[in-house]
Amino acid sequence: MQPFWRGGSRVLEIELHGDAVRAATGAMIAYTGDVAFKNAGMGGGAGLRAAFKRRATGESVSLMQCSGTGTVWFAKEAMEILVVELAGETLKVESEQLLAISDGLQTDVAFAGVRGATSGQGLFTTTVTGIGTAALLSAGGPPIALEVTPQYPLVVDPDAFVASQGQLTQSFVTDVSWRNLIGEDSGDAFSLRFDGSGVVYIQPEER
Repeated sequence: MQPFWRGGSRVLEIELHGDAVRAATGAMIAYTGDVAFKNAGMGGGAGLRAAFKRRATGESVSLMQCSGTGTVWFAKEAMEILVVELAGETLKVESEQLLAISDGLQTDVAFAGVRGATSGQGLFTTTVTGIGTAALLSAGGPPIALEVTPQYPLVVDPDAFVASQGQLTQSFVTDVSWRNLIGEDSGDAFSLRFDGSGVVYIQPEER
């Protein structure tokens, strides 16, 4: 498995030893060694079925495959980077917040709910499943990890949501009084509610 290192909070360093990694297209900022780059397609080569599903839903991420022997550095718009280890579970992430994943991880699209279109966030979210490492992006500052327990469900602004991990169910809260206080239309205002056990990652800057 490729070691993922943070070269500072805004640069990701990945060592390749004859293997491969997938990263957001255009995110490579430097490399050393014998490394080849090729387009991994929309969604990163998880199959034609997944690619068609992403095209139909509008939830897609353009990834490139980096393979060979050497060290590669990645960054995107000076955003903060969070490295998450997966041990067979599923990570649900906004496609634009995904920086890099181990080549063995699988990507797909999951249904997020019928209220997502009211804010332009979309009805679907990208899933990353398997054993490996994922690097996520956070705008406006370091990402914040919030724990969810059965006793304490969590409600977050959809524009601050980055990813979720664990045994969580997601629903939409439409009666959001705090949004009405700043002049939002109450018919379009909603937040994401998470119940169960797990972690939700948010960023300090709204999209």
